[in-house]
Amino acid sequence: MAPVKISHVVSFSSQDPKYPVENLLNPDSPMRPWLSCPQDKSGQLKVELQLERAVPIGYIDVGNYGCAFLQIDVGRSSWPLDRPFVTLLPAAMLMSLTDSKQGKNRSGVRMFKDGMVAHTCNPSTLGDQGRWII
Repeated sequence: MAPVKISHVVSFSSQDPKYPVENLLNPDSPMRPWLSCPQDKSGQLKVELQLERAVPIGYIDVGNYGCAFLQIDVGRSSWPLDRPFVTLLPAAMLMSLTDSKQGKNRSGVRMFKDGMVAHTCNPSTLGDQGRWII
């Protein structure tokens, strides 16, 4: 299955003016991360992205820049606002505790394939929106 284009950012929790959330929309510039505002001390970032169309999700490749954990939920733009998203990828570790504390191995790619993502055959994962919690 070919990669699906992200059409736009629906919402986000924080961004560094030098590394805005729009960097996620440009697949040709993988070295431009999205980072939190330097004054944001919450320890968590959230972004909700609109995909160009609803698709079954069988795998996800994630570029990481200093994120210790990641959770991905999916939904549909046509769902009522009170309907919760479905967890596609439960909280997954992207960096070890030691690497996180020491600032080592901060960048890389992690691939989640069949068996690692939940509900890969469930019609509810024909999502056109994704929420990334890092």
